[in-house]
Amino acid sequence: MANTPYPQSYYAASANAAPPRPVLQGEVETDVCVIGAGYTGLSSALFLLENGFRVTILEAAKVGFGASGRNGGQIVNSYSRDIDVIERSVGPTQAQLLGEMAFEGGRIIRERVAKYQIQCDLKDGGVFAALNSKHMGHLESQKRLWERYGHTQLELLDERRIREVVACDNYVGGLLDMSGGHIHPLNLALGEAEAVESLGGTIHEQSAAVRIERGANPVVHTAEGKVRAKFIIVAGNAYLGNLVPELAAKSMPCGTQVITTAPLGDELARTLLPQDYCVEDCNYLLDYYRLTRDKRLIFGGGVVYGARDPANIEAIIRPKMLKAFPQLKDVKIDYAWTGNFLLTLSRLPQVGRLGDNIYYSQGCSGHGVTYTHLAGKVLAEALRGQAERFDAFADLPHYPFPGGQLLRTPFAAMGAWYYGLRDKLGF
Repeated sequence: MANTPYPQSYYAASANAAPPRPVLQGEVETDVCVIGAGYTGLSSALFLLENGFRVTILEAAKVGFGASGRNGGQIVNSYSRDIDVIERSVGPTQAQLLGEMAFEGGRIIRERVAKYQIQCDLKDGGVFAALNSKHMGHLESQKRLWERYGHTQLELLDERRIREVVACDNYVGGLLDMSGGHIHPLNLALGEAEAVESLGGTIHEQSAAVRIERGANPVVHTAEGKVRAKFIIVAGNAYLGNLVPELAAKSMPCGTQVITTAPLGDELARTLLPQDYCVEDCNYLLDYYRLTRDKRLIFGGGVVYGARDPANIEAIIRPKMLKAFPQLKDVKIDYAWTGNFLLTLSRLPQVGRLGDNIYYSQGCSGHGVTYTHLAGKVLAEALRGQAERFDAFADLPHYPFPGGQLLRTPFAAMGAWYYGLRDKLGF
């Protein structure tokens, strides 16, 4: 069987030591088979194990191989569509329940890090940066909205204050969320995997699920083995492929690109981001960045629809970095990589059940770090018979992309072009 390694990212190069997990061989029996060892699968497994379930995780490559180990490492609250948009779509009762959960994922991450002593460079503080007065008006509304749902660790930043937290002349203000923050995302996944195993869970790497035999006692088949389970959790997101055809029709893998500089040194790093907060701007096609523990700048942005790997990632992202920080023009880029996230047409996550015993969560649409940790808890609750919060997500309306799988990429790219033009014109 082919051994799929991590991509050549900064995260893989600086990952904590982790043992290789065995390939599944033969037949095993468990309560819950989880497909995917990213945040959704690991979070689900932890909550289930803590509640007495037997859990087996199947991972096609390595723990955190997908978006969980490649993302920008930012803890960003709420969903890719904010609560007011949800409220207009589903009404106040369902929106209230979803709003109460919108800030739970970040708390779950911090609880996991503390409980299992996960070494993942956790830092508090995230900034939404406004490039124009329209952005600033949106952030003022967002602050009022989030405070309505009990989220109060927020501070509006005027032009003077934002200069104190980020050395970029492009911003007119911002919003600081102290319950946001940043982590080494692959090390978080590796720490959660270790926690899963400490509770008796089993993880099989290089063990892609190739077929699900549905029925009263479903079976997940791999190339060399199979898992018989009472329940299945499908947590492959953008790396699921066509294993479950029903889930592929209403979502689209998209690529985002990330670069990492050579170490900047303490003085220059402190000049760029004096409080060591992470930052994302308010554009539809947004840029995001933060410092690492060894004082590199991680900078990401851009979207490639259909999840193709661009030929030259540095050529795409470096100009964006220099627009924010021209003082880095002579700094070398040490790492450049791409990773896929799963986009839905509504930009809201898709949660549901197929038959009586196959559960799924997917389509974080760019807000996966916090949402996936919440999703794990919600899925575990549903398997325990507590479905109210699961149903709040499952009842969200979702639609296929226009033109089906053949045309979903060009349609999405056209929409991104339109919003990108609006970003440039400041509309």
